[in-house]
Amino acid sequence: MPANRRTHHLHAADEPEFARTPAVHHVSIGGSGSPGTDEFYRKKAAVAEIARALDAGGSDPVVEIQYWYPAGSTPVEIADFYSVNPVPSLRYRVLALVPVSTTADDLATARAHAATTAETDEVELFSLPEQDVVQVMHHGPFADEFGTLARLGEFARGLGLHRNGPHHELHLDGFTRETSQHALRTILRDPVA
Repeated sequence: MPANRRTHHLHAADEPEFARTPAVHHVSIGGSGSPGTDEFYRKKAAVAEIARALDAGGSDPVVEIQYWYPAGSTPVEIADFYSVNPVPSLRYRVLALVPVSTTADDLATARAHAATTAETDEVELFSLPEQDVVQVMHHGPFADEFGTLARLGEFARGLGLHRNGPHHELHLDGFTRETSQHALRTILRDPVA
């Protein structure tokens, strides 16, 4: 296995790579079911709205999503993540970066001002540790991720690595249901061991 290089949380190369990502802190809302539903887009908007409120500059946050299947599902590797188990059985966590100094009180205040947050949403602070990952930048429609994940999975297998945690997608460009996906950039990342 090659030596891992440290990378910025919001960076990935166009070719698959092995890297070490830094510890980061997020606001998150969990969910289940297929991506692309009305509820999925509402939670995505709520996380972005809360993260904007927590950022003094008010910049548009990068929305990230972690995906995994429930216990008892068929085990999947990187290349076949979306093709073995029924996609509607997915569990997910919608995330956006927040300052490490964010407190529970800060979060409660931001949530109170977020119009898209539902009373049933479990909004929480969530931290990711520094970790070894394989990752690649995907360009274009989400439906074309199968080919990019196949390349990433082949790269990981060549290093003797296996997925070791939730699949992670970092959407560098904001999008809605109506957004053309042809110019979107998405980091596809999987923790590995």
